[in-house]
Amino acid sequence: MPTVLVILAEQFEEIEMVTPVDLLRRAGAEVTIASLGEGIHATGRTGLTVHADTTLAAVAERSFDCVLLPGGPGVKHLRSDPTVKTLLIRQHAAGLWIAAICAAPAVLHDAGLLTGKRYTAHFSVAGELAHIRSEERVVIDGRLITSRGAGTALDFGLAVVTALFSPDKAAEIARSICS
Repeated sequence: MPTVLVILAEQFEEIEMVTPVDLLRRAGAEVTIASLGEGIHATGRTGLTVHADTTLAAVAERSFDCVLLPGGPGVKHLRSDPTVKTLLIRQHAAGLWIAAICAAPAVLHDAGLLTGKRYTAHFSVAGELAHIRSEERVVIDGRLITSRGAGTALDFGLAVVTALFSPDKAAEIARSICS
């Protein structure tokens, strides 16, 4: 069973977290939601408070098949946390999956992981990401999955399911939710 770490910072974009987590759990992935803060609760940009499974500090040394970063205004917290950068660099060096949506590809940029890669992101960070493929909903390059934003969260989640399981599993999940 694939393992996925989802990192939540205050002001995360709810749809970009809930949709992929739901799809991954339907597929059978073991998803761990970790709060970036000291407590196990994180509040999204629209006020939805999520009860995380743990804190990032408690699982930062564990290995996961995929690390998933939701976007939203909370990306600024992900960008400023050295643990997140270290974890992403380690994930990349190990040849494991990294998935980032909305403004979260900027975190990958800060970690030096977008050099020579194809990627997309939210238009709000396009000024920082010189080679953004802004017209594409989801871009997969090697073990990196990026997506534009809340409106592409379903496509993004299904792309992560495809990467960790198979195209057949993603199609099965898509049919089950009438996608």
